[in-house]
Amino acid sequence: MATYPAPWYGLWVLVMFFGVATWFLRNFTERVEATRLSALLGVVSMTTLLLWTLLEF
Repeated sequence: MATYPAPWYGLWVLVMFFGVATWFLRNFTERVEATRLSALLGVVSMTTLLLWTLLEF
């Protein structure tokens, strides 16, 4: 079983945070720009995590 470095888990936390933030902004506010920014940062975090996992482990 592979052991993952601490920043890898930090990316998981960012993915979870931006997912919840996007959901909250989409459903409970009218802030379209903040929703888009949160979604974009979540996609970037998830893409980075996926590529890092596939290339490194």
